[in-house]
Amino acid sequence: MFKTSLTALAIALALTACKPAPQQTTVTTEPAVVATANASATQQAPWWDDAVFYQIWPRSFYDTSGDGHGDFNGMTAKLPYLQELGIDAIWLTPMFEAPSYHGYDFTEFYQVEGDYGTMAEFEAFIQAADAKGMKVILDLVINHISREHEWFRKSAEGVAPYKDYFVWRKDLPAKGEGWGHAWDTNDNPEAVWHFDERRGEYYYAAFGATQPDLNLEHPDVIAEMKKMAKFWLDKGVAGFRLDAVRFVMESGPDGQADVPETIDYWRDFNTFVKSVNPEAYLVGEAWVDIPVAAKYWGNGEGLDQGFDFEVGYKIIGQLKQGAGNAAQFGTISGTQSGELHPLQENLQRRLDSSAPLAFFSPFLTNHDQDRVAFQFADDRATVLQKSKLAAAMLFSSPGTKYVYYGEEIGLTQAQSGHDVYKRAPMLWDTAAQAGFTKAPLSWVEQKELFTVQFDNWWPDFLQQQLAQGGNTVAEQQAQPDSLWRLYQFLIAQKKQRPELKLAGSYQVTEPAAGLLQIDRELNGSKTRFVLNLNNSSQPVTQVLSSELNQTWSFDLNNNELAAYGLVILQTE
Repeated sequence: MFKTSLTALAIALALTACKPAPQQTTVTTEPAVVATANASATQQAPWWDDAVFYQIWPRSFYDTSGDGHGDFNGMTAKLPYLQELGIDAIWLTPMFEAPSYHGYDFTEFYQVEGDYGTMAEFEAFIQAADAKGMKVILDLVINHISREHEWFRKSAEGVAPYKDYFVWRKDLPAKGEGWGHAWDTNDNPEAVWHFDERRGEYYYAAFGATQPDLNLEHPDVIAEMKKMAKFWLDKGVAGFRLDAVRFVMESGPDGQADVPETIDYWRDFNTFVKSVNPEAYLVGEAWVDIPVAAKYWGNGEGLDQGFDFEVGYKIIGQLKQGAGNAAQFGTISGTQSGELHPLQENLQRRLDSSAPLAFFSPFLTNHDQDRVAFQFADDRATVLQKSKLAAAMLFSSPGTKYVYYGEEIGLTQAQSGHDVYKRAPMLWDTAAQAGFTKAPLSWVEQKELFTVQFDNWWPDFLQQQLAQGGNTVAEQQAQPDSLWRLYQFLIAQKKQRPELKLAGSYQVTEPAAGLLQIDRELNGSKTRFVLNLNNSSQPVTQVLSSELNQTWSFDLNNNELAAYGLVILQTE
């Protein structure tokens, strides 16, 4: 049971322009805080407000060349699929030339990854996406580059002006001085300081020895990062997802993350990007609690948006008992007051932060996190039902949405551990290699790509997925009540319903144990999500309303909502 303070109720009434408080159907909980956007209604909203982004791991999306690697032409070929799903914009994880399979260690700023195709094919993809009304943003890594980059070689050799392009020191800090990974309590300086024999000094690399941090106080480095951004903006990309925004400046063992100089850096970078294209978009990966992530708004001069990492934890926590707040490259406290429902508290924390509500982009998981379906760890039918509830909770929450490729079909993974399991090929149909490639071996089976060796896990995992049935895009598109169809429905409703946009009120109640009700409303237009979090059916007569039509009701029978069932009701 979650109770709301009198102060919270006063806020609710103020935000809803003194409308009467909603009527409670039970005494299980009091009315929750009603939230509305804090942006001016008269100001033209930027294109990314209320957009739905689709995150693609290019190597795993679709292969047209037959080498087992997804490619630019494959993404172009699948644009009609994304259009049918309703996607507004695409985030590509790194697609610049790099020595690793993941690409977060560039060796070239101005060349595309050869495994994905040519620059001409990349440009054709951008143009084709634009023709279908979809924008494309690139993953831009500014914090660090590859140790194999020419800059680092020259810096290690002391060649001017590259000598100071990275962060060097003569001695390894002693344990106890505070040096370690910026996102945890590890006090091991060897985690971030690495010796280079050519120079005879230690260089700082927050993400491992192969990815040295750039010195982003050096004017040449600052200028080159801007030059790189302009190069890709001129190619027609709509903006950038900025990797590891918290760590670009290191002022000492107590200043490895979120220092004022870092915020200032992003203010300056944003000013430059907007000078190239006033409609260019910057979204930052600040894997941290909402009050800290909000700093990157920079009082309206910093990033356009930042990811709300917290909301995914809260949503999964509703469906998986004991779900934690582990953050691979960040710090999430998991703080919960107990006075509000976790989803309501998440939104209230956004509203209470120093950034506007429009700054935060909710999502479930990304390429660094175990997949949603894998986390639920249940029989496949139950996993798909829970995945529907997770999708409903995500799309009921205000803000720009991000969907990780495959979430729309409940794509899972073979096991936890190496990141490759989270980034495996898309399952398109029941053909060989699930229609991803005509190659005998997909990239996850090409052992030369990896610095560690795996058992040949992919064939058995793939066979299991295909044998279960209903796990591919083609199969789910043929089912009217599939997870894919729900995602398509939710995305369409987000575009069509004013109450599902930023300005709509948001209210979470719990009419009965394990029964969740989420209401969105704006100017009399209403949407109600009713979710059964129980493993048995629940009567829901008390939450149905004669003024609301059932627009998604496959799990409802004689006013009984099936186990892990969902019903969505709306005004006409």
